[in-house]
Amino acid sequence: MKFILLPFAAWVVSGTLKFLINFLKHGLKNAYKLIGYGGFPSTHTTIISSVVFLNGFSTGFFTPTFSLGLGVMMLFIMDAHNLRRKIGNHAEILNQLQSKKVLRERVGHTWIEIICGLILGAILGYIFARLP
Repeated sequence: MKFILLPFAAWVVSGTLKFLINFLKHGLKNAYKLIGYGGFPSTHTTIISSVVFLNGFSTGFFTPTFSLGLGVMMLFIMDAHNLRRKIGNHAEILNQLQSKKVLRERVGHTWIEIICGLILGAILGYIFARLP
């Protein structure tokens, strides 16, 4: 059951943390505007890494399923850092060409946001591995 609940818990914890950070940094009105893709920590990374680390803590880090999860997690991270950041850069350029800002520019993640998502995911995976 914990394998099914963990992705949702990771999503809630990461999303709440991201909202609180944005609230403290930018105020309530802007925190609501910043909800979505991008930001600190990376929710995508937190969700996938929490499940991968739960698998590692529960069944071992030298198993085929952990290896498969690690590969998928690496794809998520590459997507979050490279592809989605480039999409954000394109959105910024397209918004400059238009009279009003219509495309979301904050879509990808920096390495710090990704690493913190990894750490948060590892912590959540460890906690869930210790649950009965």
